[in-house]
Amino acid sequence: MPFFPPFQSAIRSLASSLQQRLATGFSAPNPSGLPSSLAADNAGGIRGVWIPNTDCKVLTSKQRIAEAMDFLADTGFNTVFPVVWSKGFTAYPSQIMREQFGAEIDSRYQGRDPLAELIVEANRVGLKVIPCFEYGFVSSYNLNGGHLLAKKPEWAARDRTGNLLKKNNFEWMNSLDPEVQDFLLGLMLEVAQNYPVNGVQGDDRIALPVEGGYDEKTIKRYREECGREPPANPREQHWLHWRADIITEFVARIHRELKAINPDLLLSMSPNPYEWGLLEYLQDSKSWVDKNLVDLLHPQFYRRDFNAYKQLVDRLIGGQLSGEQVQCVSPGILLTNRGTNYSINPELLLQVIAYNRSRGIQGEVMFFYEGLRDNGNALAEVLKNGPYAR
Repeated sequence: MPFFPPFQSAIRSLASSLQQRLATGFSAPNPSGLPSSLAADNAGGIRGVWIPNTDCKVLTSKQRIAEAMDFLADTGFNTVFPVVWSKGFTAYPSQIMREQFGAEIDSRYQGRDPLAELIVEANRVGLKVIPCFEYGFVSSYNLNGGHLLAKKPEWAARDRTGNLLKKNNFEWMNSLDPEVQDFLLGLMLEVAQNYPVNGVQGDDRIALPVEGGYDEKTIKRYREECGREPPANPREQHWLHWRADIITEFVARIHRELKAINPDLLLSMSPNPYEWGLLEYLQDSKSWVDKNLVDLLHPQFYRRDFNAYKQLVDRLIGGQLSGEQVQCVSPGILLTNRGTNYSINPELLLQVIAYNRSRGIQGEVMFFYEGLRDNGNALAEVLKNGPYAR
């Protein structure tokens, strides 16, 4: 698949140097067989941050991207997770989107390639790049399916009343449909093939709300494979685990096809906390780790007080994962929520990071960049002068 001008030559010139960085970076295995979270020179583990394209201006210009990468490197971060799939559009020129939907890139970035620009600037300051496919199987937010389902209504997920599956105003494609899976996998592999990245990330929407699966295609498949009708109760155990297993098979396929492109590429996943993620969104993240289907796991431990965060960590380490498996974990920490005007206080941020280290968790990923810049860069200064000091 060809790369896209005008950044083709710049990205190609970076490819060999980034591959050398990969060879000395994430790719080194540890004795447990799980990939090492970071290179030996990054003893603090993953120090990551998400860069979304909602409530965040970083991707809106090359100048802002360069400034943000300088700022993050100076603060002590080593990994960035730019969102490249959101609200039915990509933040890079996509041949797949052009061919299937006539929309090569989010209109905000027409004539540019924010992902290519970010890779150049991140590489300049030594940051690793793992693009995040934030929307996963979500087609739209409060738009009745948006342009994706307007073009392909057969891709819609359905609840047991036959209506478009909608949860918390997010409208869903059918995550269990092989054609829909091919589409999302195609986007992820398109980035892995065309850009010198360190991996790709599936977010909490590589999933399906438990209320889904009642479309005709999935019902027919369940009858054929199980000899029974889907129950009216979407949380019935056999029906729930059958659908969760299909999501797990998809994660296995991402991992397999990503490694076929380059075994050094990492599959990063950022699911909801287990076991809630399984019961509400069919995300069996424990199985993903047990089956070695993920290289990095960033469960979204978005809690606003220490005891609630501590309980999630204790549950993860106390029963869900073994000691060796914990090496792949860098939890997501909520810095800010623009919708509720929430900002984490510096004391809590330091407290949860300290607790991570006390339990053998060597890193974390912050949601999201703008929280670091609030109040005169207050949280960034706390990190730079504390746990992220060099």
